[in-house]
Amino acid sequence: MEHNISLITTLAGGFGLALIFGFIAEKLKLPALIGYLFAGILLGPSTPGFVADIELASQLSEIGVMLLMFGVGLHFSLDDLLAVKKIALPGAVVQMSLATLLGMAVAHWWGWSIGAGLIFGLSLSCASTVVLLKALESRGILDSMNGRIAVGWLVVEDLATVLVLVMLPPLAGVLGGTVVDNGGESIWYSLGKTLLLVSGFVAVMLIAGRRILPWMLLQVAKTGSRELFTLAVIAAAIGIAYGAAALFSVSFALGAFFAGMVMRESDLSHRAASESLPLRDAFAVLFFVSVGMLFDPQVLLDEPLHVLAVVAIIVFGKTLAAAALVLAFRYPLNTALTVAASLAQIGEFSFILAGLGLSLGLMPAEGVSLVLAGALISIALNPVMFGLVKPLKAWALRRSSFARKLEHREDPLAVLPMSTERKYLEGQVVVVGHGRVGRRICGSLARRHIPFVVVEQNREYVEKIRSEGVPAVSGDSTDPATLIQAHISTAAMLVIATPDPMNVQRMVEIARTLNPDIEVVIRTHSPDAAEIFRKDNLGTVFFDEEELARSMKAHILSKFAPEEETAPVTHGHGSTAA
Repeated sequence: MEHNISLITTLAGGFGLALIFGFIAEKLKLPALIGYLFAGILLGPSTPGFVADIELASQLSEIGVMLLMFGVGLHFSLDDLLAVKKIALPGAVVQMSLATLLGMAVAHWWGWSIGAGLIFGLSLSCASTVVLLKALESRGILDSMNGRIAVGWLVVEDLATVLVLVMLPPLAGVLGGTVVDNGGESIWYSLGKTLLLVSGFVAVMLIAGRRILPWMLLQVAKTGSRELFTLAVIAAAIGIAYGAAALFSVSFALGAFFAGMVMRESDLSHRAASESLPLRDAFAVLFFVSVGMLFDPQVLLDEPLHVLAVVAIIVFGKTLAAAALVLAFRYPLNTALTVAASLAQIGEFSFILAGLGLSLGLMPAEGVSLVLAGALISIALNPVMFGLVKPLKAWALRRSSFARKLEHREDPLAVLPMSTERKYLEGQVVVVGHGRVGRRICGSLARRHIPFVVVEQNREYVEKIRSEGVPAVSGDSTDPATLIQAHISTAAMLVIATPDPMNVQRMVEIARTLNPDIEVVIRTHSPDAAEIFRKDNLGTVFFDEEELARSMKAHILSKFAPEEETAPVTHGHGSTAA
């Protein structure tokens, strides 16, 4: 085969084998990504037969990372990131520190140097954004409170890892590696320059980008050309990611993430997300294939105990640390378990760190193989970790009084203040979720003096809106105790403004058990979910993204203030009434 078609052979081999083994994995009731990883092992240099171009596969997988991060940015606004900063920032820093210390301790036990242990521990501390996003998307919880915390946590990890990557070369000599010529720059100068560049990129995106990108997307959409719209989305994602790396020394992934965040300001953000989805899925497959290509199965035979120690740190050490930190911030047990499962793997930044450590003479070749083995095994086990969340929570609550105490512990934000006026306790609207849609609905209710109570899992949100005089309770809305604290039994209406479709049925069942006559209004941006909710007679369902908030507000106001309702309620375009 001629070398000038290595791209075609790599794509053909990657997609073809991924399809075959992904199909086999699904038939065996295993996650398809295990099949993708196995396809990569067969295409890699460590197994006999055809060997794909590893460099090309790596670059193609990098495109997948960019597109996935861009998609997350389209669903994750700056407000969402700031809303979880109180848990994501300290949580990520502490969890990375603990995982690094565990890695250093194990490396010291093996006789490695301090520098090698540091790089090894850092490589085990940063989770894979790609794996996390696929897991959250497949379970429909990317836009949920748990999903926002997990994504925010990983964004902080990515930012910290970028700083580490910049600081390693000038520190290599101090740590016992190869001394790198940095032009006479001091360590503090390099760090300050990095922070300045990252801050400059964020400022450019938030000041200029959030005006230019939505305007550009609107102009392209006006042409009526679907292919031009898709091209604009992909060009923005990859172009900004490359520009961020070339001009501001920011990683491709973070550059694409901020591109998505600013494009979210456009009314066409939901369409942009759906148009880029097929490409995101295709290149995400290549990411897993490329990981498999780097793996040498021989390390499992040569160093089985070392591999076991690495997997234990990733799957158990990081998991327990993350769960304990989330519980320490007084979040529910379900949130702690979900975030812990999200972080129980490593990926793309781990490979970059390990590779840099090897090139700087800090990390032995054995360390790189162990990191790759840990990544492969933890990625394969991650769906199992997510699958254990619900049964583990149920088992813990059934068997442990301490777990029940954690789930129902005294929390001043979990109950309405004793001074709450009676009008908020009878005939009120209970609004579950205070995100973009929930805030607009609450604003309309407040302007018309219609009493309402907010139920929100994000404690930071609850603290903020309580300071503004809004009655709110913090907690899991699928827990009867939380809805009871919102006085659901005497409420006139339940508005489910959270986009998480998995818990809607549970919420409605609890509400109707406590209050059979309550009216229910549901948000979703999935027509399939809307159809299911309609068939199950769960309530009035709205799913049109662009008109969703306006239509929901109009419907709710028509019940409480019909003379002031100005926007017509439509059920023919994007909403269905049950």
